[in-house]
Amino acid sequence: MIFRTRLAGIVAACLAGLCGCAIAGSAAPAATGGRDGISMTKTKREGMALRLVGERAHHVQMTKLPTGGWEIRTTGGDPYVFTALSTKPYDPHRAHVLAFEYFSTTGTDSLQVFFGPPIDERHSVHDRGLSVSEAWSEHAVDLAEAGRHWRRSGLFRLDFGRRAGKVVRIRNMVLREPTDRERKLVATREARRRAEADQERRLRAYLEAKPPCRITHVRVGEAAIEVAGELGNQKGKLVLGEVPMFTPTGAADPLRATMALEAGERFSMTVERYADGEGGRRVDRLFSRWVVARRTARGYEWLSHARYADEAAAMWDLPEEKPKGRKGLGGFHLGRGADADADLEALGIHSVTVNVVLTDILRSKAGRDTTAFEFNGRMFHASRSALQHYDRTLIHCAKRGIIVSAIVLIRHGKGIRDRALSKVFAHPDCHPSAQYSMANLTGREGFELYAAALDLLARRYSRPDKRYGRIHHWIMHNEVDAGWVWTNCGDKPAPLYMDLYHRSMRTAHYIARKYNPHARVFISLTHYWNWTVDRRFYLPKELLELLLSFSRAEGDFDWGIAQHPYPESLFEPKAWLDKKCDFTFETPLITYKNIEVLDAWVRQKRTFFRGRSQRTLHLTEQGLNSPDYGERALREQAAGMAYAWKKIKLLDSIESFHYHNWIDNRHEGGLRIGLRRFPDDKQAPLGKKPIWYVYAKLDTAEEDAACEFAKSVIGINNWSQIRHRGPIGNRQK
Repeated sequence: MIFRTRLAGIVAACLAGLCGCAIAGSAAPAATGGRDGISMTKTKREGMALRLVGERAHHVQMTKLPTGGWEIRTTGGDPYVFTALSTKPYDPHRAHVLAFEYFSTTGTDSLQVFFGPPIDERHSVHDRGLSVSEAWSEHAVDLAEAGRHWRRSGLFRLDFGRRAGKVVRIRNMVLREPTDRERKLVATREARRRAEADQERRLRAYLEAKPPCRITHVRVGEAAIEVAGELGNQKGKLVLGEVPMFTPTGAADPLRATMALEAGERFSMTVERYADGEGGRRVDRLFSRWVVARRTARGYEWLSHARYADEAAAMWDLPEEKPKGRKGLGGFHLGRGADADADLEALGIHSVTVNVVLTDILRSKAGRDTTAFEFNGRMFHASRSALQHYDRTLIHCAKRGIIVSAIVLIRHGKGIRDRALSKVFAHPDCHPSAQYSMANLTGREGFELYAAALDLLARRYSRPDKRYGRIHHWIMHNEVDAGWVWTNCGDKPAPLYMDLYHRSMRTAHYIARKYNPHARVFISLTHYWNWTVDRRFYLPKELLELLLSFSRAEGDFDWGIAQHPYPESLFEPKAWLDKKCDFTFETPLITYKNIEVLDAWVRQKRTFFRGRSQRTLHLTEQGLNSPDYGERALREQAAGMAYAWKKIKLLDSIESFHYHNWIDNRHEGGLRIGLRRFPDDKQAPLGKKPIWYVYAKLDTAEEDAACEFAKSVIGINNWSQIRHRGPIGNRQK
């Protein structure tokens, strides 16, 4: 499931109440797209510290964590814990937010906070349940919502839903004042919800419409753009309108530029590629959509879907590069302690993902560590040391012929080092509790910052000479169905969320293809499919269907799928025991157990790129846990790897399998999903686990011998027993 790989040496802080992620320690910018390396910094937070106690706990098993805090396992239908009685004074009118950091692979169905004495319903606040969060995140409950019943309290009780089997780790609990960001979100919440509900209705109507006119083709050349279309029998003052990338899809106004169309069934028009922008600068229209509209007294009535470029000339005629084998590593970077060269060779690694944090790269002004670059006729500044950090890993991969997919991430709030950029780089509705933000495509300034950062990277890492290395593909943000945690833009309806995400993908697609005609963008998804544990998460199946709808309406582009088929529980390596899996397109989850469903989905012709070619499918983040370093746990972890590989090896749709994690990481909530042990393990620091040896032998002549032991662990006699051979389709009603 979900998110992963953080670059060691960088500690990402995600204190939601403090508006996001912050960097601690060195200036190295590399950060994270997954589990490895994410941790909460010891940032000083104002407020009164609270301490959980084991006394009077009910229907829970509490275990003290060695790094501080508690692990809480619910064992019955009424689980709750208490804080210690506090006698320290505080102002209840100011300090009314109960906040804590938590890590949970299960989440909870609800959360209720009592304050007292007395402990009763009047003196409590019902809150949404804890989201699944596989990195340390902050959760905040505003006790002022209890109205006049909120008052000075001596202790608190936290009720974790009504279900057994939930596991939550909690630390750093405080009672504090609300942040400015929290106050603003509360003040604008209802107005924003009403506006978004109206936008959702209009957007759904737009995607489902069969308009009377049609843009049939848009070709972007070096100096001009050719737009062709059909007008049918429409009369009146028709125009060809230009829609900027930062304009919400389907919005009637504004159209940035309009050109009159002559009456007739068909038209073809040529416009200049570069237009005059603010301050006389030349603006590239590569990112524009084009629409047929009718001028009315109230503005413009759209008579077609807007259409993006179908073709665009690339600067360099680079050869297409594909991995020589399927095996890869997720969240790879140099400097983690182990010998990278030796492991890349021994493990047979042909592709990696590398986490690239855009907000760590750009700077608002020139400085001793910056380099200047131009985009859209405007000068920008980037951190030289940040770029050099990525250079080291990417050059290393290029020398070995390794295919690199960049995971594009955006910090927000206090996580953005350059404070002058923080208000425009991240999406303005990004919630403080999120790990990362959606791209800010709500206006020109946010779009240009985002596009400039991507353009800098695409140009630098697509050079024919590979001077700085190569980025071949671009994974846009991380596990976007769990966007509340990993790609946040507020609690939005799925169509509005996908409108933003689709425009983010389009931006990256056109920038990457400016330089490399074979570069591809990918949508990043968890192992959920048609079910989720959190109402604020989206269904991957629904997001993919929406992406197909946008592609059909506005011109298809060659996007791929980056899916993370972890086992049902990240702590359980025996994926063959998964329960929430079936072999239909309505399956709740897609894990190793039923990975054939994803293969079947991409093989449907209706999902093909322009109906002609199958979407590229990468499994870009998935691993198997060893609960400890005991013989049984390590054997089951290794058996889980053999099982997963034997399931996917016959599925030709899967081009790459990126194992996460290379090395166990202390900041992954107790998970040990690495091929090697913790760097600080007392018995064998960085020691190779049995799964390392299995992974090394996969896709070699020694594969069958290396995997033979796993049959007895799984309970089979032949590998054919784990493969699904029946039909896959829609569930029979």
